[in-house]
Amino acid sequence: MKRPAALRAASVRAAALRSAKPRPATLRPGALQFWRGWSIGLRMAFITMLPVTLLFTSFVWYSWYAHRAQVDEELADRGNILARALAETSEYNVISGNLSDLRTTIDGLVQSDSSVYRIEVVDMNGEIPVTVTSTHPIEAEERSFEAKIVKQVVWINLFSDNGAPHVSASSDTRPPTMTTEVVGLVRVTMSPTNMLAKQLHRFRVEVAMAALALAASGALAYILARSLTVPLREAISVLRRIRGGNYRVQLPVTTGGEVGELQASIGEMSVALDQSKQDLENKVAERTRDLLASRNEALRADADKRKLIQKVNSIIEDERKSIAVEIHDELNASLIAVRLESQTIQQLAAKATPGEEIDQIRAKAQAITKLALDLYANGRRLVRRLRPEVLDMLGLHGAVEEMVSHYRSSSGVHFEFESQGDFSKIGNELAISAYRIVQEALSNIMKHSQAGFARVGLTLSDEDGALHIEVQDDGEGFDPAVASEGIGIIGMRERVFALGGSIHVQSRPGEGTLVAITLPLNDVATA
Repeated sequence: MKRPAALRAASVRAAALRSAKPRPATLRPGALQFWRGWSIGLRMAFITMLPVTLLFTSFVWYSWYAHRAQVDEELADRGNILARALAETSEYNVISGNLSDLRTTIDGLVQSDSSVYRIEVVDMNGEIPVTVTSTHPIEAEERSFEAKIVKQVVWINLFSDNGAPHVSASSDTRPPTMTTEVVGLVRVTMSPTNMLAKQLHRFRVEVAMAALALAASGALAYILARSLTVPLREAISVLRRIRGGNYRVQLPVTTGGEVGELQASIGEMSVALDQSKQDLENKVAERTRDLLASRNEALRADADKRKLIQKVNSIIEDERKSIAVEIHDELNASLIAVRLESQTIQQLAAKATPGEEIDQIRAKAQAITKLALDLYANGRRLVRRLRPEVLDMLGLHGAVEEMVSHYRSSSGVHFEFESQGDFSKIGNELAISAYRIVQEALSNIMKHSQAGFARVGLTLSDEDGALHIEVQDDGEGFDPAVASEGIGIIGMRERVFALGGSIHVQSRPGEGTLVAITLPLNDVATA
């Protein structure tokens, strides 16, 4: 049976598509964004089922097209053959007008073949003397095929060459002559309904078999995906346990290939991590012991350093006190004696006979008296710096207030003093240290800050049991991250450290400086 041209063309195109080599496609960065959230099992099923589904779809389409083409081809062959056969056998009936036999024959053909819907015999006048229609229902589009009824006339020479009649066939040298004449035509109308029904049944069987194959492929894809996802889930669960800190886990190797290698690698990694954890814990424990020992040594050294600084400061204050006493008791007494002697000389010079030498003696005595007074005043100031008497008489509050008043009167800086709390609780050693800290801070303001305003605050807090000192100015300031600390700041830090306190220096260029100090009361013996 010949295949129709359309079917042959489709087959050629399908073969060309199968034989053509696929060209690599260039994927855009977002071309596969849709499956980034899919699980590996879903991806495996998609990868497995996509070509199978495309093959199934192509097969269904090709099968339906092939069955329809086969129906058309078979219908055309049968219609043409039947039309030609009837045209050849109905010549005599049409010419002679004996149509009853022809009708009977056509009726038998129509009743016996369900694909024949109607057969018509048309004469030369265009009339239809014979028409037979099938009783079978027609659902598809009918198709007609025609063949001409030809009357053939054969002329035979009944005489031989010598003129004698004969009834044998003509000689080879003189063949009979034949003339043709169209006396009608036969029109056969075919119905593809029955053939389509048969082909539809075959198509359904093929689709069912293909669907079963597709379902089997889906089940196989599910089994393959599960054989991959189950070990991966176990591996992920083990990795989560390892991330949670349980490094010693068991992961049996249940499959081969890369997944099996992954399982084996995770097991080996678990053992290595557990061993590394043990080694690290041992090293950490050892290092912790060393750090604790170093910390204890540092604390002991820190305590010793604090005691040493505190002792040094105490010795310095005692030495200052001793020097102040010596200056007060000896030097100042001597200066008083010098002043009295000079005054006596002035009195004697006043009683002597006036003269140039007496005037010089009187002037020198006056100069000695003034110099003794200046030396006495300097000695008093030096004694106050070495051992402020006001601290013993007025306490820390009065001593700091007196110092602020002195700086206010002796400089162009506007000083303010603020205080809060009962300063009678402060011991002698803490009071001296606090006084020296404020003294050093004000000295730094006078030397370096070029400030126009400064504030000193003392607060004795019962809540935290500490003395809070704040010294603030509006001077030039500095950058603590860049500028190095001077001797004054270092000295304050050493004093604060010796008392177990804390110091915080806050400054910015052009925004002044704030020195905040906290000195605990319980670390120093109170008087």
